[in-house]
Amino acid sequence: MTETLHSEIQIAAPQATVFAFLTDPDKILRWMGTSATIEPHPGGIYLLSMNDRQTARGQFTEVIPVHRLAYSFGWDGHDTVPPESGLIEIDLIEKDGGTLVRLTHSGLPDEKERANHAKGWAHYLRRMSIAAAGGDPGPDSMNG
Repeated sequence: MTETLHSEIQIAAPQATVFAFLTDPDKILRWMGTSATIEPHPGGIYLLSMNDRQTARGQFTEVIPVHRLAYSFGWDGHDTVPPESGLIEIDLIEKDGGTLVRLTHSGLPDEKERANHAKGWAHYLRRMSIAAAGGDPGPDSMNG
């Protein structure tokens, strides 16, 4: 049986700004990764190099501008979470003058990987919330 993680964060920025921080490679690199190829349309590539050792790979399955993204996800060279083995769904909901980001990551193989990815998503969603609100999240402590 596979595992699913759920995470939410409120960001002090409009939906369009948050959407851009999830789909524009230059904006993504302000909060996560070292290089990105992102084609935000169904069938488009999701390729994000975290560092010299880890690259996430998948493809977009759903793109509804400023409201929703879904893409397959996994890691190059990773036996338990290979490319396109999981699904990430991100809903952007207008709330309290900002945007509620609701993330679901399904298809993780076990509790250990769910916990590892939950830690990573918590870290990166915090960094995105700072960057999308106009701040500087600083150097990435997980990207060493």
